[in-house]
Amino acid sequence: MSKAEGSRAMLGDGDSTNLSRTFKYLMATQFLSRGIPFIFNSWIVRHLTEDDYALYAVQFHLFVTCVLFLSREGFRRACMRADFSNAAPMQKNAAKLLKVAWLSVPLGILITCAASMLVFWWQSISYTNPYAQAILINGFACILELLAEPLYILSQNLLLLRLRLIVETAATLLRCTTTYVLIASQIDMEKGIVFALSQTAYGACLFFGYWGYFLLFRVLRCSDLFPFRVGNAVGSDKQLSDMCMLFTLQSFRKLILQEGEKMVLVWLDTPYNQAVYGLVDKLGSLVVRLMFLPFEESSYATFARSASGNHPNKTVRLQNFLTQALKLVLLIALVVIAFGPSYSYSLIRLLYGRKWSDGEASTALQYYCLYVIFLAMNGTTEAFLHAVGTENQIKRSNDSLLVFSLVYLVLNVLLIRSAGAVGLIIANCLNMVLRIIYSAVFIKQYFKESSLFSFRSCLPSGWPTLLISGVVTYSTEKIVLDKENFWPTFFIHFAIGFTCFCISSFVIYLRERPFINRIVRFRDHTD
Repeated sequence: MSKAEGSRAMLGDGDSTNLSRTFKYLMATQFLSRGIPFIFNSWIVRHLTEDDYALYAVQFHLFVTCVLFLSREGFRRACMRADFSNAAPMQKNAAKLLKVAWLSVPLGILITCAASMLVFWWQSISYTNPYAQAILINGFACILELLAEPLYILSQNLLLLRLRLIVETAATLLRCTTTYVLIASQIDMEKGIVFALSQTAYGACLFFGYWGYFLLFRVLRCSDLFPFRVGNAVGSDKQLSDMCMLFTLQSFRKLILQEGEKMVLVWLDTPYNQAVYGLVDKLGSLVVRLMFLPFEESSYATFARSASGNHPNKTVRLQNFLTQALKLVLLIALVVIAFGPSYSYSLIRLLYGRKWSDGEASTALQYYCLYVIFLAMNGTTEAFLHAVGTENQIKRSNDSLLVFSLVYLVLNVLLIRSAGAVGLIIANCLNMVLRIIYSAVFIKQYFKESSLFSFRSCLPSGWPTLLISGVVTYSTEKIVLDKENFWPTFFIHFAIGFTCFCISSFVIYLRERPFINRIVRFRDHTD
């Protein structure tokens, strides 16, 4: 990417708000960084005990996610809303951005230390315990990631999407390879240490990837990357700093909503149920991570840049972007609802074996497929709220998240005792419904002076065909699929589902051809 192109991106060039181009790179990033672990996970599940898999999928994941989310999420959200002066050079805008982004590093180190001490106290363990050593190694891995965070934020504002694609894919491949080599070689090492070392390899690759790019290619001068030297005339952006703190405070509440079920699992449930939920979450959330997460990020970036500009048709542009975004995620979610529950058992048996498919995992995955539509709606509507809302509106959103967090935790505690992993998924659905209602009310108020936007227009045409396909495939699973004679009956069941999918796709394409063509025709993106 040239400096001129970077300057146009930093200043919010109107062409760079194109939703589909941003989505292309973010989806490719998610596809590789999530698809590689998915393939790897199919192997590792068969070579770990339930207790070891609970460490890998739930406990260590929860520790790393909590530390990183609290440390950087607020900075990522706020810095994407930064509205820089068109008259200022890119170097000055970048220095102002980095002066704020660097604050995430000391905050992250404090949170890492606090989280490690909390685990030591809660588990009553000393530094000589292998679990404690694994926590410390994971903490070091988090710090490595955080040292690259300012440059990640800068690269996102410069729209260096190809850089993120390459660095995150390489880091994911290195993490998976490290775990595979250490487990396959059967060396005398605790599994917790193995998982922690693989996380460190991931963090180190991110650190060297981002720093190597900016230092070797000299996109900016070193003095701009470290805008704290004496005599630096660039002042800090107080409004941006305040917004970072506001979003960071919000991240504490969002963390409970995002990872609350894992906190309750670790606190109240057995390692077996932790492993079951971890298996279903990694498998069921694959669609979420591959499709909805990059789309939410690209939607947020598009909404934020469109809202921060002075376009004459800003409201119309935002309406069109929001309608297209909701229609796409709803279309994907309806496909998952139509076919996911009918093929949950078959998928788990094919990937992980009968040991997992004949247990609670298949039922939990069926409920997770229904949960996907709530995730789809909530991700996009909240992205719109956070991108266009004023500071006071976001503060009110924070207050509502606090209430939802408390309700969510109570539901988790109650439902996990009565329904296990399925209860956690039901609690998540109820929580998402509350958040969707809040965001929907905000959106209706935002567009109250316009009659163009309607949630009804976001529903893709042809959706009844998908629901009919869901009924057909669910019936054939009950009638045709035989667990004792699995392979012959599975092929019949699969053929019926494939036929229904083709018919549904044809009907939807006929009715939504202009919309689908717009999504498919990605424009070239040079970075």
